[in-house]
Amino acid sequence: MSAAGAAVPADVDNALAEFQGHLNLIFARARSLWKESAARIHPELQPSGYKLLSFIAREGSTSAHLLAERFEMDKSVVSRQVRMLEDLGLLASRPDDHDGRQRVLTATPTACAVLADIRREYADRLHESLAGLTADEIRAASKVFRHLTEL
Repeated sequence: MSAAGAAVPADVDNALAEFQGHLNLIFARARSLWKESAARIHPELQPSGYKLLSFIAREGSTSAHLLAERFEMDKSVVSRQVRMLEDLGLLASRPDDHDGRQRVLTATPTACAVLADIRREYADRLHESLAGLTADEIRAASKVFRHLTEL
């Protein structure tokens, strides 16, 4: 019998159900944080725009094509968000040196400063929330999240 077809002990099944419930809450909280963060930057900024801007700032630069692939978003959605970010002065674009059809997107210094403030605040909140855990417990949680990224 394959591992996928093997019977799962009830305690493991119950633990996985509890884990899945908490994971759903984490996703809901992440969506809420993206919405709050977007509003902190600009009242009209959508959470998807915030996620794109955060990614661009972390990467240094990218293209709309790569953003659409990375976030599995329709190119028209990415294009609208990029245009809004440019209009708000949060994103700069220039022609790609290697492919003039592409644009290289970079976060402006203003965007980078606001994002750094938001990241610091959230890092402080995370540190406070996990303060009761040991380094080994945090590493174990990190291992679980690493496995989840490989789904």
